[in-house]
Amino acid sequence: MEANEAKEKIEALRAQAEEHARRYYDEDAPTISDFEYDRLLRELLDLENAFPQFITPDSPTRRVGGRPSDKFAPVRHEVPLESLTDVFSTEELLAFGERIAEALPGDRQFDVEPKIDGLSIAVEYRGGVFWRGATRGDGQTGEDVTENLRTIRSLPRKLDNAPERLIVRGEVFMAKDTFAALNREREIRGEPLLANPRNAAAGSLRQLDPAVAAERRLDLIVYNIQLASRDYASHAETLEDLKAMGFPKVIPYRLYGSVAECVERIAWIGEHRDEFEYEMDGAVIKLNSLAQRQALGSTAKAPRWAVAYKYPPEKKPSRVLDIVAQVGRTGVLTPKAVVEPIRLAGTTVSNATLHNQDFIDKLDIRVGDTVWVQKAGEIIPEVVEVDRARRPEGTEPYRLPAVCPECGSPVVRDPDGAAMRCTGAECPAQQLRAITHFASRDGMDIDGLGPAAVEGLVNAGLISTAADLYYLEAQSVAALERMGKKSAENLIAAIERSKSQGMARLLSAFGIRQVGAAAARTLARRFPNIGALEEASFFELTEIPDVGPVTAQYLADWFASPQSQHQLRLLREAGVSFDSREEIADTRFAGKTFVLTGTLARHTRDEAKALIERFGGKASGSVSKKTDYVVAGEAAGSKLTKAQSLGIPVLSEEEFEAMLE
Repeated sequence: MEANEAKEKIEALRAQAEEHARRYYDEDAPTISDFEYDRLLRELLDLENAFPQFITPDSPTRRVGGRPSDKFAPVRHEVPLESLTDVFSTEELLAFGERIAEALPGDRQFDVEPKIDGLSIAVEYRGGVFWRGATRGDGQTGEDVTENLRTIRSLPRKLDNAPERLIVRGEVFMAKDTFAALNREREIRGEPLLANPRNAAAGSLRQLDPAVAAERRLDLIVYNIQLASRDYASHAETLEDLKAMGFPKVIPYRLYGSVAECVERIAWIGEHRDEFEYEMDGAVIKLNSLAQRQALGSTAKAPRWAVAYKYPPEKKPSRVLDIVAQVGRTGVLTPKAVVEPIRLAGTTVSNATLHNQDFIDKLDIRVGDTVWVQKAGEIIPEVVEVDRARRPEGTEPYRLPAVCPECGSPVVRDPDGAAMRCTGAECPAQQLRAITHFASRDGMDIDGLGPAAVEGLVNAGLISTAADLYYLEAQSVAALERMGKKSAENLIAAIERSKSQGMARLLSAFGIRQVGAAAARTLARRFPNIGALEEASFFELTEIPDVGPVTAQYLADWFASPQSQHQLRLLREAGVSFDSREEIADTRFAGKTFVLTGTLARHTRDEAKALIERFGGKASGSVSKKTDYVVAGEAAGSKLTKAQSLGIPVLSEEEFEAMLE
């Protein structure tokens, strides 16, 4: 490769690596697998080594992890939290062993541990008491996440017989079972699903509200002593001491006399990784002697005495027997390939996701095709490639059905994405999510009717749609597990109170596409009741601010559905109010868009938003050229910076109050 060509390739690879690192570390939302990212970095590193004149200090190959966020206080690591050099084959692993043998003649011991796919953390104790915790960040400076770490039960608050000063490195992770349960709950609530346990853990630990982190049920496993006012001779000795101090989860390890002897253990971990409670993306091989580690030292990024063996995503061929469409709890149709059973990453796979129609079209996947299947993030089997050479004659392209396979309602494509969605108001596949949303705070605000309670009522056969809530009897509800007479009476009373919530909440509760709480209030200010809204022409709807043609069409389609009409009839007969309760005192904010940022002293964010809407304005969550005002409270962040860069007027809380008065 010529120098000019190499320079262009290096710059392109750096740009790709920067973008993927930002998505992985800063946004906790990766778009490629860890294995693909590591391969990209390896290609970049090999090119930089071949053309050292193009190496720059800020190259992704010279940095560890992501940049620390400005949302948390910075913590400078006394001992850097280094990354590891990756190896992808037995040959590369043995070459590592040969380098160690040349540098350190004589006896050596190597430790093999699973490489957990979580968020690296440094935890500090003083006098045996937990003092502070920080993320790895860029290896030199991390983020202070002490309060969020306190929510992790497996983090000891106090240690037994600990050194006076101790800094331990560990991995915050989300157990696979916890991750699956959390995604089930998010699906019921209609929230976006989390990509994988690693990013779920990272996103949870970096929440600004510790209560949110506590809900995520994170876990911690420790695997290294970074600093201690106590002497140790070996890594194994430090791990045993961590157990004795009271850490409930310490990394499992095995010692071997050479790197060659480690190979069998590495293979065993790879074959049995589905049996561990946590996700892993490799195995770590490191010298056991701390003196030998010190003698070898580190490069600018990684220690010379350790490597990470990365497992490639296991991929196998199979034949597509059928393609079926499953309806999720949000109404999205997800195509699934039924394949001849294969053994993949420790489990038998007979189904693989095809994501959406665009994905099927891109790969041209057909029934009868031989396809390659792998586990995305080691969890969800997916088709990644079609072997066109083995395609039988007579196959036809696959199209998702035009009607819902669960309820027969029309299926429409989202105008802003690839999802195909069922429009049925009574679709059985969506009942848990639909009823939960109906009872939520933005809907009818029925106290005590969360996802678990809704699931209990549905499973008992007491309800199948939201309207059924208003026909419940206390006696039947009291018979449910964990309910009882008093709780049942409270629930029935809350349901009864919700009948008078009015048109805006009822509209929001229906879950019509693009008709959230704000749009529902706008419509309720324009029409006296739901009947009048139903009779409004398409043109009338598009003339209303915040509605537009897309939302108008969603409303028209929803009211035209027989299932929607059935729900309306049941609700009307139950005595639920269809009348508007909304009033506008004046329209001083009409046509104006506000963005709230930071903490306000006199109002909560919801209260300030309600005031803006009361006077005819709109409260948005993001700053754009269409924003009229940004109201900045204490500790305002990036929204304030963007407003200033766009020249948008910024109001203090006092100035905002003056406008209200």
